[in-house]
Amino acid sequence: MIYTVTLNPSLDYITRLPILTLGETNRSTSQTLFPGGKGINVSRLLSHLDIDNTALGFLGGFTGEHLQATLNEPHLKQAFTTIAGNTRINLKIKADVETEINATGPEITPDELATFLQQFDQLTADDMVILSGSVPKSLAADIYQHIIEKITQHQAQFVIDTTGTPLQAALNQHPLLVKPNRHELAQLYHTTLTTQADVQHWGHQLLADGAQLAIVSLAGDGALLLTPDGDYFAAPVAGTVKNSVGAGDSMIAGFVGTWLQTADVLESFKMAVASGTATAFSDDIATKATIASIYQQVRVTPI
Repeated sequence: MIYTVTLNPSLDYITRLPILTLGETNRSTSQTLFPGGKGINVSRLLSHLDIDNTALGFLGGFTGEHLQATLNEPHLKQAFTTIAGNTRINLKIKADVETEINATGPEITPDELATFLQQFDQLTADDMVILSGSVPKSLAADIYQHIIEKITQHQAQFVIDTTGTPLQAALNQHPLLVKPNRHELAQLYHTTLTTQADVQHWGHQLLADGAQLAIVSLAGDGALLLTPDGDYFAAPVAGTVKNSVGAGDSMIAGFVGTWLQTADVLESFKMAVASGTATAFSDDIATKATIASIYQQVRVTPI
């Protein structure tokens, strides 16, 4: 089973208007409410690929109830921990420039955390856990480390998609995959990445520090896959970007879902790029048909 972990889920309220003018009343042309959170995005994309998975995390209040009601993907099982606080609402403004206002998230009590952590005691060596996103302020900064300890105790595998200290601390536990973007990689190693060779060099530092595989997304410039046996470049696919939210999460889902089915790293990378690109070109998490169409356009070459 694939488990996704979203410690700080959200309802994402997306509003669209031609131009955002600060200090004035703005009127939107349309609005949409989506279930949000990086792990939830991963779960939704896996579901669209007909891959069974279980979503873990914290949900509470009327916002949490609404998120559960709208998260009705056919291959997605919900196993969220109920909390007393309200699940946050994030505001995404699609205008001449894209603006996001992300809420901090609810308080999580020690008892709620203990209930959540107990779920990892059921893991087996056949399971994969995908850890994604930020940590609520009410949880200890090293919460991912505690979760990873439980994962490795049961010999399950894990993927982590986060930044900074939590990512650095996870590397020596040998995640199957990490996926920083170019900016996050530069921040992690306190350096500047000017050329593709720079990205390759510091991407290999991720492997040296313990990651089994690494993808570095280059936004509109494509993506790099770094492996112990060689590096690969995926050229960008031409199209109109409609939605940057969830594109990176879709890459994770596309890779992991394909890797577990095929154990083919290059095929998994192609599906990762197709999935991320398809979501970027869609208003919401991409459909299977859109991903299949984009997949035919993905070109991967060894470096």
